[in-house]
Amino acid sequence: MAITRWDPFRDVLVLQNRMNSLFQEFNRQGEGESALTTAAFVPPVDIYEDEHKIVLKLEVPGMKENELDIQLDNNVLTVKGERRFEKEEKEENFHRIERRYGSFYRSFTVPNTVNQEGVKASYDAGVLRVELEKRAEARPKQIKVAVGASSLEAGMGVKAA
Repeated sequence: MAITRWDPFRDVLVLQNRMNSLFQEFNRQGEGESALTTAAFVPPVDIYEDEHKIVLKLEVPGMKENELDIQLDNNVLTVKGERRFEKEEKEENFHRIERRYGSFYRSFTVPNTVNQEGVKASYDAGVLRVELEKRAEARPKQIKVAVGASSLEAGMGVKAA
């Protein structure tokens, strides 16, 4: 059983960090925007890799594909866009606004093994999928192992005496 040291100020520090994040989010809002209609919108992303490509999946529901800007420059992939609040109803009629709106900017550093020309993007059911194809030289290569010393010597051109 591990012994942990009790820190009486740990809970105070957690509270302070939460308050700081609340104030930072409030300060990020624009001057003319209402606190009811906007908050920091950062789409969540999943990133995975296989032997042929790197794939990013961003959740951006409620957006159209022409509202998204995707660029790859100097090994940095950037995805920008803005999810707008539809002002069909008056704000005072809302009981609760929990969805987040506003512009977002996500950037990801990609490795040098990515083929700059082999980038594909698709959008379906609120999920943006960006596929970054790897260069052929970066893909894994199968290396055959020779069994026995005689086959290794024969491959090198060495004759046994």
